[in-house]
Amino acid sequence: MRVLVTGHLGYIGTILVPMLLKRGHDVVGLDADWFEDCTFTGELADVQNIRKDVRDVEAADLRGFDAVIHLAGLSNDPMGDYRPQLTEEINYKASVKVARLAKDAGVARFLFASSCSNYGASGDNFLTEDAAFNPVTPYGVSKVRVEEALHELADDTFSPTYLRASTAYGLSPRIRFDLVTNNLTAWAFTTGSVYLKSDGSPWRPIVHVEDIALSYIAALQAPRDLIHDHAFNVGTTTENYQIREIAEIVHDVVPNCEIGFAPDAGPDLRCYRVDCNHIARTLHEFKPQWTARRGVDELYQAYKQVGLALDDFEGERFKRIAHIQKLVAEGRLDADLRSNA
Repeated sequence: MRVLVTGHLGYIGTILVPMLLKRGHDVVGLDADWFEDCTFTGELADVQNIRKDVRDVEAADLRGFDAVIHLAGLSNDPMGDYRPQLTEEINYKASVKVARLAKDAGVARFLFASSCSNYGASGDNFLTEDAAFNPVTPYGVSKVRVEEALHELADDTFSPTYLRASTAYGLSPRIRFDLVTNNLTAWAFTTGSVYLKSDGSPWRPIVHVEDIALSYIAALQAPRDLIHDHAFNVGTTTENYQIREIAEIVHDVVPNCEIGFAPDAGPDLRCYRVDCNHIARTLHEFKPQWTARRGVDELYQAYKQVGLALDDFEGERFKRIAHIQKLVAEGRLDADLRSNA
C-alpha cells in the first residue's frame, strides 16, 4: 500500500516507518519536525517528508494514498495543558480536517492514534472498547471528539479505525521521558531513586512502542470488515499495573536504587485498566512481544550506553514541554506553535 504517516518523526512514527518499509509498503511522512534536535539514539528512516504543520494540510497532500496513519498531534497531558485551546486546534480540529480531506481524496483507510486516556477516571474494573468515556484532560477529550467525528465520516468508501493505545514505553530514536515507565527508569538510573510523582495507586495499562507499531500494521493489512469503524484497545490485558508495581519492577532491574515519592505525591485522577482481548481475537497479526520487565531492562541498557544524565531527560532537550517552550523563547515557534522559519 501507499501510506501517508503524519507525525512520522515522533516517538511512535520513528519506530513504525521502518517496520512498514520492511513489509514492502510505500511510505511518505508528514511532520513539522519540532523535535529535530531531540534524536536520542539510532537513525531515522529515509522517506519522503512533507514538512508541514498538520493544521496546514491541503487536499493535494492526501491524493494518491491508500491509507493514512494519523499520529500527529500534541502528544501528552503536559503538552495538552500548556495551552488547552491548541490541543483542540491541533488534536481535534486539524485531525478532523485531515480525515475529511483524505476521504475527499479517495483514501480508503484512516488509522487514528487514539488513546486509552479516553477512559480517564474509571477505577479498577477492566474496560472493553464499549466502556463509557470519562476523559479528565484536554488530551483525552480531544481523542474522544476525533473518534466521534470519524464515526460520522465512516461509509462504504472510507474506513476509519481507532487504535486506543495503552500508556506507551520503550526505546525509540525520538524517545519520550514523560511516559511513566521511561521516566521512572531514567530517575532510577541517573539518581538512584525511583521517583514517584503520585502515590503509586492508580492503574495503567502499558504497551511497548514497538507493539503499538505492530497494531497499526495489523490493522492496515487486515480485511476491511474487521477494522471498519472499529476501536481497539492496544496492549495486552496482563500488562495492567499500578504505578507502584512499575516502580517495583524498575527497582528490581536497575541496581542500587530505592523507591521515593515527591513531596506533594498524591492520588492521580487518571486510573483505568483495559481489556485487550478484542484486538487479540480480531487482528491475528498483532502479537505483542514485550513485557514491562523486558522493556525496563531495554531502557536501562540504553541509558547506560549513552550515559544518560538527569539534565538530559528533565531538561529542554528531551522533555517535550520544556523543548517546545525553548523553541518559543528562541522565536523558532510563535505562541500558537507555528514555525517562524
